[in-house]
Amino acid sequence: MNFESTLPLGEPELMRVSAFQRYLDELKREGADESLTRLSSLNPSLLQDLLRFEQDGRHTELLEVLAACVRHARSLAVYMQCGDRVVPLTVFPNERLAHCPLPMHEFLSQRLSDLQVLRVEPAVLRPPGDPEAALVGEPHLYQPLGPVTWELAMRGSREQLLPEIAGPAAYRVALGMNLREVVLTGVVQAAVNRLHRESANLREMSEWPGLNRSRAMRLLNALYLQGGLIVSRTHPVATNDSWFGSSRN
Repeated sequence: MNFESTLPLGEPELMRVSAFQRYLDELKREGADESLTRLSSLNPSLLQDLLRFEQDGRHTELLEVLAACVRHARSLAVYMQCGDRVVPLTVFPNERLAHCPLPMHEFLSQRLSDLQVLRVEPAVLRPPGDPEAALVGEPHLYQPLGPVTWELAMRGSREQLLPEIAGPAAYRVALGMNLREVVLTGVVQAAVNRLHRESANLREMSEWPGLNRSRAMRLLNALYLQGGLIVSRTHPVATNDSWFGSSRN
């Protein structure tokens, strides 16, 4: 397995969280945190997003990091606590791929709501086909990004709308959006089909059969990360609080 080179993740076992934290503390004491220097090379708006998460005085949420990565089209490595181990997830938004040293089905079978972001860095690992072959991981450890972001949105820790789509808005799903890679339950499929036909606000979606406010917000986050959610601030039903708005085409 190939891991991002700035962190001493062993082969083949994942690093323990306690050892990972000692390593980070040592870097800070020595002033040798290479990743901070590398972060400064990121797109300024992406860097601002990542720093904002830390400055808010709360834990960085994985879904926020992934949304920033996708929105700014910059590859990132996200190091997460999974039990007592550290699991790195490298995201390639342009190639719509993700890399994890665990088989992706094993990673996604974890209790995703318990994952905690420990560190975010620019990706060192490269996607398949990159000329820097030495930095490309094992082919079978790369998987499509769509199912990863979908599962993390639907089953992860975040139950609120991502900031980019929150507030008074009407939502609709773009025609031709490709969801063949993700698993849709009957309730979710029905909601997606309805959003293909009409616009709705969050309050309305929360009352649809099988949905509630939390599930509706998770679904909207998941659709946003698939790149197929249309968000309108000017549509007549663009409010999340009124009982009286009605869905319109």
